[in-house]
Amino acid sequence: MDQENEVGLRAFGPQDEAAFAATREDHLGRRFLPRLPGTTSDYAYVITAGGAGYPAGGIELDHLLPGRGAAEARFWVGPHARRRGIATAALRTLGERVFGDGAPGIPRLHRLELLIQQDNPLAQRVALAAGFTREGERRGALPNPAGGHDDALVYARLAIDSGEPAERLLPDLPGGELTDGVVTLRPLSEDDVPFYTELHSLPDIVASGVPPTAPSAAEVRLRCSWAPSHWLAGSRADMVVVDAASGRPAGEMSLYYQEPRTGQAMIGYSLMPEFRGRGMTTRAAKLLALWAFAETGIARLIAGTFPDNLASQRVLTKAGFRREAYLRSRLPGMAGARHDDVQFVLLAEDLLAQASGEEVTQPG
Repeated sequence: MDQENEVGLRAFGPQDEAAFAATREDHLGRRFLPRLPGTTSDYAYVITAGGAGYPAGGIELDHLLPGRGAAEARFWVGPHARRRGIATAALRTLGERVFGDGAPGIPRLHRLELLIQQDNPLAQRVALAAGFTREGERRGALPNPAGGHDDALVYARLAIDSGEPAERLLPDLPGGELTDGVVTLRPLSEDDVPFYTELHSLPDIVASGVPPTAPSAAEVRLRCSWAPSHWLAGSRADMVVVDAASGRPAGEMSLYYQEPRTGQAMIGYSLMPEFRGRGMTTRAAKLLALWAFAETGIARLIAGTFPDNLASQRVLTKAGFRREAYLRSRLPGMAGARHDDVQFVLLAEDLLAQASGEEVTQPG
């Protein structure tokens, strides 16, 4: 970090309350900090940057358990100081103090914990960059501005941890998107709620879903707002398929990283009717596969279709997938019915063979 952004911590005082209140009045501050930092903990600090004493944010210890050598940390950075690495540096500095000889009045700690909302990917990125590991979820752990409680993700760092940024199974897309000039893939976000609602209200898409029911408005909102969190966790990458010429969202494509230990993942996709029959899904599948094989540990991609969904099977075949298995009664259908599943598989060498013009032989 350069001198301009050099980070320091000093004790929080009453003179800081007005500055904190003024610089946290944006939608992120109101959403994730319903209580003013520094008013509930004896171990509250002001984050400063560039040698100035004016608050760039705040950080505090709470729920201190000396007998266990553990505490919870909370941090906040104002809009003017975000995306500069300040929060990450402050969290690292706090770790050095509590895992070392301890800060004034604080015993040496063994474990530092963070509780972060699912729809707060900025804070999750800070935690990962500061060497914290995502461990699980805690129900109803954080108060929200509506008077209720949100579930929280648990991130923790131990004194024995290196503090180096945690490795991610699914990295960010290069430049934030994948494109071949005709189709673009970009991450799904909370701004996509209207489009996602429309797409998943179409009868044929609902019928092919697992389960085959239209998602509720609340489920759609959570799917879109939690998508960045799932990506950071490495469990799935939800993307919007965009028509590059018009910029309109045409569909969705998701990568489900089911088996990191074996390097196997699954893809699923849906497309709006007006964009079908133009090869867009095949292009999107190739873009996703190229990225997955080049940038992740994925070695094997699978996709499944209903036996009578010949259009989807053509999409997969053109993208280089090979039919590999027929799984009887695998998928739930409408009114308690079960459907067979035709499974297709793509390996990196299949994709390379297709790119070189070699014929991809379908077994069976």
